[in-house]
Amino acid sequence: MTAPRVIHRADELAELIAGWKNAGDTIALIPTMGALHDGHLALVSRGRAECSRVVVSVFVNPLQFGVGEDFDRYPRTLGHDVQALDNLGVDVVFAPDVTDVYPDWPDTKPTIFAGPVGDTYEGQDRPGHFDGVLTVVSKLFDLVGCDKAVFGQKDAQQVFLVSQMAGHRARPVSISVVDTVRDTDGLALSSRNFYLSDTDRDSATALHRALVQVSGSLDGLPDGARREDVEAILASAEDDIRQDRRTLHYLDVVHRDTFMPFRGGGSAGVVVIVACSVGGVRLIDALDVTISGGTAQGGA
Repeated sequence: MTAPRVIHRADELAELIAGWKNAGDTIALIPTMGALHDGHLALVSRGRAECSRVVVSVFVNPLQFGVGEDFDRYPRTLGHDVQALDNLGVDVVFAPDVTDVYPDWPDTKPTIFAGPVGDTYEGQDRPGHFDGVLTVVSKLFDLVGCDKAVFGQKDAQQVFLVSQMAGHRARPVSISVVDTVRDTDGLALSSRNFYLSDTDRDSATALHRALVQVSGSLDGLPDGARREDVEAILASAEDDIRQDRRTLHYLDVVHRDTFMPFRGGGSAGVVVIVACSVGGVRLIDALDVTISGGTAQGGA
């Protein structure tokens, strides 16, 4: 394996992709905003295992940032990112200029809309965020011509919405989801961890503890449990997380296949989701849980 080829222009990428397609290659896309960490590298490994060609995109998408968010200071570390991908079987790092993705920039508006689920949780706190996400992901699907795209479970709402969008395309793209990669103390790896002070880094482990606490409490829910019982579980975890310079944005249990709030009762595949600001840094996390016969089994 060798170092990946870095391509900045969409027309140069299109020429390369055409050759791959003619040769019968399959293409995996790992969409990122850069500042790569081991979580991203796990996505690369999945793409490498499932397709003959791997493209990692590095593009900080302006459409998914709202007014006052961290677009300008979001870490941009392309040189480090390319080095991190060395010898991992990545064929191309696609790092386009904004006008290669959005030719009419700065007049670009979202062209794909997330619908009702996109207005909840992250979408409620960040209006239009998922419209921007889906628009850029769809653009990247077209530019790369990928057969498969790989995402991490930490961004559970994004995974749900992208999977919906990918399946409705004229040329569907298969979505692979990789378990969240965590540090030894449970903190989910994230590019935004770069902003955390040492003290806030320790405080941020409360997100994972809350997910584990809720998941464990779901074990005791009887088949006839109601939403009120779920909310009591959530309230206990919320009390713990609203401490130590932490601002809780949401904590909930949602159905895996609809992303609607879990109302209790019977077997279900659910996701426990949380968003919390720690020292002013907004972090999200998620835990996939299968409830069967009054027991809950958690994933990463």
